[in-house]
Amino acid sequence: MTDKPLRLYMTMSEMLSDHLSTTGAYPEKFILSTSLHRQYLRDWVLMRQMITTRIDPTNHMGVPIEISDVIPSIMVASNGTEFELP
Repeated sequence: MTDKPLRLYMTMSEMLSDHLSTTGAYPEKFILSTSLHRQYLRDWVLMRQMITTRIDPTNHMGVPIEISDVIPSIMVASNGTEFELP
């Protein structure tokens, strides 16, 4: 994934929105590699500057974020299906 500002944050938001509109449920979790999580935190800092409400870097719009360098970076759907982050 390229290191464009907010790309990862927006990609995760789009995946979450698509999943929610398709299934009516939130995904179970996101799993990010250490390097992608660092990128997510940079995106989070940028979003925090633009949004006045409190956001939490340990979850994405209410969906928990886990960090793993063993598992590819994925979104785990509410039914357990895994979707790789593009």
